[in-house]
Amino acid sequence: MVQFTPEATWQMNTKEFSKLLQNNAFNLASKRRRIHFYAPSFTYYKTAYFRSSDKIFPTISVTGKGCALKCKHCGGKVLETMRPAKTPEELYNLCAKLKANGAIGCLISGGCLPDGSVPLEKFTKAIRRVKTDFSLTIFTHVGIVNDEKALKLREAGVDIALIDVIGDDETIREVYNLKVTVRDYEDALRALSQSGLFFVPHVIVGLYYGRLKGELHALQMISKYKPSALVIIAFMPIRGTMMENVKPPEPLEIAKVLAAARIMFPKTPIALGCMRPKGKHRAETDVLAVKAGVDAIAFPSEEAIKYAEAQGYGISFSSHCCAQIHNDI
Repeated sequence: MVQFTPEATWQMNTKEFSKLLQNNAFNLASKRRRIHFYAPSFTYYKTAYFRSSDKIFPTISVTGKGCALKCKHCGGKVLETMRPAKTPEELYNLCAKLKANGAIGCLISGGCLPDGSVPLEKFTKAIRRVKTDFSLTIFTHVGIVNDEKALKLREAGVDIALIDVIGDDETIREVYNLKVTVRDYEDALRALSQSGLFFVPHVIVGLYYGRLKGELHALQMISKYKPSALVIIAFMPIRGTMMENVKPPEPLEIAKVLAAARIMFPKTPIALGCMRPKGKHRAETDVLAVKAGVDAIAFPSEEAIKYAEAQGYGISFSSHCCAQIHNDI
């Protein structure tokens, strides 16, 4: 086991950190000797190993294309890839169709209200009906929640709640256009934890214009609770947004966050999530992620799959969202 702290890892220069990665110093997950790969229906994915389906695990937006925040890194563009269901009846009917077409579950998300929450409260009865009638696995992306909202989601039968956790006030103001603080994110984590919901925090590397700022603090906040799993994602420029020309964080910077997370959460399943740069950048990031000790990768590059095999890992593929790693380990 690594004997130094996440803070020490954070302060390492590139040469020191690269050497530790090469020596598998962070690979605390190696005892499991298995990497889980996920390719849900959010994005088309095809390699020699696995091909995604657009029917198995789709994403639904309860606000359609609408979002009050218009974050600089997203601008609502991500919502355009989701299936709209803006009323409880539409949500139920859509889930009925999804089930008939072979779906095993879905991620229910949506744009945010001005307070940073996703308006899921009016959908909880419909979610309960969907769970009862169709036995679908339901993940929800919740935004900032309070005790009451978290309890309603648990009572609705939500399987896992996903929440992005931002550890820097300036990032919240400048990128999210949101008038809350890191305390509000910690309060949301507490509410989710106390509700009894399984919850999976997401930490976004490089959200502050491609630079590291607040990621370690986000991990420290999360460590006060007991997440079901932890997902690390990374800023990627999206065409048509205010940050489309911003350079994303380097693969080694993403790996540094993964390594710090691995030290802080030695027993918690950790995944490299779906949002991260593509192409050569992704291939390099994914191999580094395996070296940093992740348990799962969403939409993995072939380079990472081959590397994991070469290191003697067992591998498996699933059409679930990568937060499913909570149930797969």
